[in-house]
Amino acid sequence: MLFKKKKKIQMKSYDKTVQRPVIKASICNGEQVAGFQNLRTGKFEEVMLICGEADLQIFMDSYDIKREEIEKIY
Repeated sequence: MLFKKKKKIQMKSYDKTVQRPVIKASICNGEQVAGFQNLRTGKFEEVMLICGEADLQIFMDSYDIKREEIEKIY
């Protein structure tokens, strides 16, 4: 099989009044994970691994997020 179907990312909805989009970055190895942080509890919900600019764009397009809305946390 030469060509595989791309896997669809299972989208979770998020409530803008309760959660905010963030990128959680590791200080040690630079790994970045996109997800949502609960504004009340601070709990982080992981959505996808960010390996490059294309992955970040997919995350933003999937949830209709603008770049300035995303905060980076460590």
